[in-house]
Amino acid sequence: MSLSLSEVTWQKSLSQAIRDPKELISRLKLPENLLEPAMKSVQLFPLMVPESYLNRMELGNPEDPLLKQILPLELENETVQGFSDDAVGDLNVRQTPGLLHKYQGRALLMVSGACAVHCRYCFRRHYPYGEEPRTLAEWEPVWEALHSDTSIQEIILSGGDPLLLTDIRLQEICKRISEIPHVKRLRIHSRLPVVLPDRIHASLLELFQQLTAGGVIVWMVIHANHPNEIAGDAEIAIRNMLQAGIPTLNQAVLLKGINDNADTLVKLSEKLINLGAVPYYLHQLDRVTGVAHFEVAEEQGRALVRELRTRLPGYAVPQYVREIAGESHKISLLG
Repeated sequence: MSLSLSEVTWQKSLSQAIRDPKELISRLKLPENLLEPAMKSVQLFPLMVPESYLNRMELGNPEDPLLKQILPLELENETVQGFSDDAVGDLNVRQTPGLLHKYQGRALLMVSGACAVHCRYCFRRHYPYGEEPRTLAEWEPVWEALHSDTSIQEIILSGGDPLLLTDIRLQEICKRISEIPHVKRLRIHSRLPVVLPDRIHASLLELFQQLTAGGVIVWMVIHANHPNEIAGDAEIAIRNMLQAGIPTLNQAVLLKGINDNADTLVKLSEKLINLGAVPYYLHQLDRVTGVAHFEVAEEQGRALVRELRTRLPGYAVPQYVREIAGESHKISLLG
């Protein structure tokens, strides 16, 4: 089957993403002393950044808040007490390959092991994606489990990034979900509207609208940490989702040197609400091996959110939460 023009466009953009630290440093005119540690750290976790996201970074600025999210550093090689490969306990709630059942009434499907950008603070950078189902036949135990558990009303597509699946594969998954009578909601967690905005094309939005019309409401959860991420084609993509009637929430991670100040978080929330998207969660960093240098103290996080409450309407203040392995819900850090 031939691909539509829109499918070709985003897949071409993905194929042109930068994967070589030398190219990244050259393109952004960064100091050459960043190259050696970057080359060492990509052996642990590869570099990947699409052109659209790169174009929102400031040339010659090693402190750019978007660059700091994707630039491999020597610090990733350090072993820090309290940080582990599976900090959120994903593997302990893996009911069957591809299916995580962590929360009451909700099930999470690991539909993709790939991402369009490799965030250096990623909480699943050590996840064994190679063990998850690939073929449609390998997904059958997942559908059987979902059909048999009538307590599940919501399915979350995650990974990796579920929007890296082709439209055809997404249609197949959505069809199977729509055939489960007790499932009423589909939540899609994706960074692509922010980092690879041309993935949000008309036929994809039509697919989600059709699913909603059939009785399974689609919610989109995007991931932006800094107001500079919501600009240009990314802003257009988010607006298009909202205009298509898809409720859109944002999850951010509190990151040292990137968004750990009130002015930045206020601007992020204002950009979101001015589009009609909801600032949903501000996550305390998941303590995964290799990401300790991004951690912000919880007390500082609490102070930041208290200040947000004085500067923003209530609906624009994200919930400040931490995920703890074994808990059946996110833990509020502010109350």
